[in-house]
Amino acid sequence: MPPKKNNKKGGKSNTPSPASTTPTKVDYDSDDENHELQQDASTTTLHISATGNLVSHPLSMDLKFEHFSISISSPQLSASVDLIDDTEFCLNRGVKYGLIGLNGSGKSTLLKVLGRRMIPIPKQISIYHLQGEAKPTDMSALDYVLSSVDKERKRLEKELNDPKTTTERQELIMDKLEELDPEWTKPKAAKLLHGLGFTPQMQLKATKDFSGGWRMRIKLAEALFIEPDVLLLDEPTNHLDLETCVWLEMYLKEYENSLIIISHSQDFLNNVCTSIIHLKDQRLTYYGGNYDTYCKTREELEVNQMKRYQSEQDDISRMKEYIAKFGQTSIKMSRQAKSKEKQLEKMMRSGLTEKVTADKIFKFTFPDVPKLPPPVLQFNEVSFHYPATEIMPEPPLLFSKLSLGVDMDSRIALVGPNGAGKSTLMKLMVKQLKPVSGDINLHSHLKIGHYHQHLTEQLDEDMTPLEWMFKEFPDLIENNSNGTEMMRAAIGTYGISGTRQTAPIKCLSDGLKSRLIFAWLALKKPFILFLDEPTNHLDIETIDSLAEAINCYSGGVVLVSHDFRLIDKIENKQIWQVEKGTVKIYKDNIDAYKKKLIKEIREASK
Repeated sequence: MPPKKNNKKGGKSNTPSPASTTPTKVDYDSDDENHELQQDASTTTLHISATGNLVSHPLSMDLKFEHFSISISSPQLSASVDLIDDTEFCLNRGVKYGLIGLNGSGKSTLLKVLGRRMIPIPKQISIYHLQGEAKPTDMSALDYVLSSVDKERKRLEKELNDPKTTTERQELIMDKLEELDPEWTKPKAAKLLHGLGFTPQMQLKATKDFSGGWRMRIKLAEALFIEPDVLLLDEPTNHLDLETCVWLEMYLKEYENSLIIISHSQDFLNNVCTSIIHLKDQRLTYYGGNYDTYCKTREELEVNQMKRYQSEQDDISRMKEYIAKFGQTSIKMSRQAKSKEKQLEKMMRSGLTEKVTADKIFKFTFPDVPKLPPPVLQFNEVSFHYPATEIMPEPPLLFSKLSLGVDMDSRIALVGPNGAGKSTLMKLMVKQLKPVSGDINLHSHLKIGHYHQHLTEQLDEDMTPLEWMFKEFPDLIENNSNGTEMMRAAIGTYGISGTRQTAPIKCLSDGLKSRLIFAWLALKKPFILFLDEPTNHLDIETIDSLAEAINCYSGGVVLVSHDFRLIDKIENKQIWQVEKGTVKIYKDNIDAYKKKLIKEIREASK
């Protein structure tokens, strides 16, 4: 768990700072440290503009902006798109915010704006936006995390010597500098890496020898190690297994600085966040409490709002009816009608209650497929190890003499520690890997659908969704006179509609790119779905829809996911625990499995 620190706050005042109303391009200040400005390596032509007036005191550690707006533009878009429009943006020190909203609403872009300091954030507030992965270098994972110490020390010393720095802030800086003592930093970095799944041997490996997923973990360790005033985490659990997700959840629960987290996991938001920011219809709305509290509060507010709306509409209807009926009658009735007319005008000027609009949630659908008689997929005494290398000329067996089966009515969730072989087992099932001994037998008519985390890398981002799908399914156009309309409907079902269908794929959010892959997968009409971390980049509502689609699907499902709630919502499932070269049925539910992990992590931390 993070060390306990003095929670002294810098001075706060209602005195506003000079306003900033000019749209700011991605323009980096050379005085800022690299870890505060995680530059996006993407070559996309998408341009972000942001405006906002800082109205909190310039020396405060809290932030408040008025008239906060974000828009995006691109040569491929006919006009700029407003993601956030003239709203209020607030961050209070020490609060852990969960940022929620539908895919494509602008959540990730908001974090980029903050991480790049595209609005006038005071210098004393350090920001770290976790974006991308650690660079492939000759430095060890441990040294990579420690390399940020000098940058952080330099930044803090500069602020300490600034005459504008308050006494309270100077005390906090001196405490922080003490924590950056080498005797403390190395054990701290090692402990963070260990929590994220790195053994002592792995911590000494060069970053270039790790896969992208592991380098993401190194970058996450660096973010947690720095402990900035504001830490921005966009789907931090995407490359983690269930065990590491539980560790991170427990760690962030005790984190004392400000957080803004985008996460699709309701468990994660419930156990970490103390406040929720909801991005909807280009507005930011704030709710105290965790995700469950947000759901309850929002429902109550919307019920009351609809009552006010309906009452106002009834009043308006009655007044209009009275005016129309008596406006041209006797003098007395005419005067009353004019009074009603003035009353109506006053109501309109003062502003009417808006009608509650439901979130635009699309429904996943997987097409029905005919049943294949068992056995559909069978392992007979299967053993597997990865190929020999110079470093490991005799690799150990990852699996030994596995015998198992998957049929059309299977609902299987694979769980187990990182490195146990869950994804490897799935690759064996879909025949991406071959066993070193034993047989894997598939039904001759079996069609497989395999979703994995790297599928979006296959997208040609310069093409539009329609163009890419036509390339993948040329027969749909060649054999159907209304093929274009059929394809529009197919991807529209997955929430990619309107201008999104004809804009370049690189203009889509990561969540919408994932939906496009699901649309592609559904058109293949597989008999068994193999889903390896399908929730990455999807919003909470979409994950609920995915669970419902799996429950209605007529084929089999094998799932690897770090989302406890998705696993819990799947009906008639079996949980297979992959560990120490074996696959065993876990006889309790996923909630019990999580409690088991929490207990193990607490015992290990002692």
